[in-house]
Amino acid sequence: MAESLISPGVLSREQDRSFLPPAPIVAGAAFIGPTVIGPVEEPTVVTSYGDYQRKFGVTFTSGSNKFEFLTSLAVKSYFEQGGNTALITRVVSGSFTGASDDGIAAEDGGSAPFTIQTLGKGSVLNNNGGQNSDGSLINGSADNVRWEISNIDQANGTFSLIIRRGDDNLKQKTVLESFNDLSLDPNSEGYIAKIIGDQYKTKATDGSSTYISTVGSYVNRSNYIRVSAINRQTLNYLSNDGINRSDDNYTGSLPIAQSGSFSGASGNLYKDDAANNMFSEISNANTQGLVAANYADAISILTNQDEYVFNIISAPGLIYSFGDHKTQLDSIISLASDRGDNIAVVDLSPYGTSVSNAAGNSASVNSSYAATYWPWLQMATSTGKLEFVPASVVIPGVYTFTDSAAAPWFAPAGLTRGGIPNVIQAERKVTRSQRDTLYAANVNPIATFPGSGISVFGQKTLQKKKSALDRVNVRRLLIDLKKFLGDQAKTLVFEQNTIATRNTFLANVNPYLESVVQRQGLYAYRVVMDDSNNTADVIDRNQLVGQIYIQPAKTAEFITLDFVILPTGATLGE
Repeated sequence: MAESLISPGVLSREQDRSFLPPAPIVAGAAFIGPTVIGPVEEPTVVTSYGDYQRKFGVTFTSGSNKFEFLTSLAVKSYFEQGGNTALITRVVSGSFTGASDDGIAAEDGGSAPFTIQTLGKGSVLNNNGGQNSDGSLINGSADNVRWEISNIDQANGTFSLIIRRGDDNLKQKTVLESFNDLSLDPNSEGYIAKIIGDQYKTKATDGSSTYISTVGSYVNRSNYIRVSAINRQTLNYLSNDGINRSDDNYTGSLPIAQSGSFSGASGNLYKDDAANNMFSEISNANTQGLVAANYADAISILTNQDEYVFNIISAPGLIYSFGDHKTQLDSIISLASDRGDNIAVVDLSPYGTSVSNAAGNSASVNSSYAATYWPWLQMATSTGKLEFVPASVVIPGVYTFTDSAAAPWFAPAGLTRGGIPNVIQAERKVTRSQRDTLYAANVNPIATFPGSGISVFGQKTLQKKKSALDRVNVRRLLIDLKKFLGDQAKTLVFEQNTIATRNTFLANVNPYLESVVQRQGLYAYRVVMDDSNNTADVIDRNQLVGQIYIQPAKTAEFITLDFVILPTGATLGE
């Protein structure tokens, strides 16, 4: 197409101005804590409580007792309150590894054609202790898996791999995943490593930072397994005309129809019942079978703001007044403050604390990026037992309910948005004067009202200085605004530092801030990005400066109703 006119005529040109700025990413809550199964210290996104159950399990048996971790209860409460995504980082004690298949037989009786390994880690995934007469595994459970190979097609060199739940049997198979037309030919579209995935994550350290490194070529498409080795590739199993290269004897490399179990995983949740300090028994030296130091690497990994996105973080089971736990919770609060895009919900006091001590435990914490709630609450667990849990189990759910019912800048408190479902009772029914004591110390009370249930009745952050940021709704407003405006600003990086670029930013930002005003998040705002703050000197330093002035909307927390009694015949003033 001609780009200019030499002789008289018409030149048609295109200007594509349809590029849209990226929408803000919807961030969910991040939970750090022990789980039954699943990747270790590898932040993993789950999109529902069912997804969490599949990837991380719910209950487990230790000795003669059945248990559930606080992590499971927190995730369940979060999704029941309307959560969309959650980021789970599993914490363990000691070395945990995945389980491998117990031997896949080849057609020719030679070495195994390939090896598969569970993505989850821990000895709970081992189930190769033999089978019962109905084909069920003696050590099979709902928390582990088994494998089955079928549909062998020697003409095309393909087969199917089925992943079943560990506690099924021949008559009642519970199929979790099915992969068909798999091949050992690396040039085939059905190459097993390509279809299932062969990657695994490993923890690495670079100086003082800890991060996750990915090893392997193909992204994992299975939720349960990966291909750990391919021992007998069938390169170009079919010739160019689609005929089996039978002279190469590749058919002997194919697996036979069979089923099997997994073994070789290491890592025990507990040694014995005596080592399980659960729920109200959590102590400084034993929190759900762990010590506080086990959380350190998981917290460090989540400092990567570009890779892990969330707006709430909680680590149920860590208690600030316990000396060892304080170190890790300080790290979580620092993480929230340094990232600036989330708020930490922390527990300051163990079960059985007095009101005065619960208030006093907040004295050493000072941050607008953290909030605490008290007292503990009784809930029904998946084990069928009633247990008391710290408030950090349920508060992320209250936050997300507020987001869906109103907006992040509304207070996650009160009878309208602060209700906590599925709670049987509070550890203490705090009185009005006790609520006053707690609130004065920046501890948000959880109150019990006859006929209205159990509700959060406070929304202070742990910031000691009196300012707008000593309220949760204002802090979460700032988190939301910084996230949106930051995403818009990213699109300007490496663009020309001109008036047109600044106007593009203003055109995207001003309508959003106006919508926040209309939705009762702001009283007023002003965005300045012009020659007044982008002088020639600033531009020469390759900088673009914008200033956002906002007046956050405040909540009505202290309502005074004056009743004036007048004598009969008095005139009522307007």
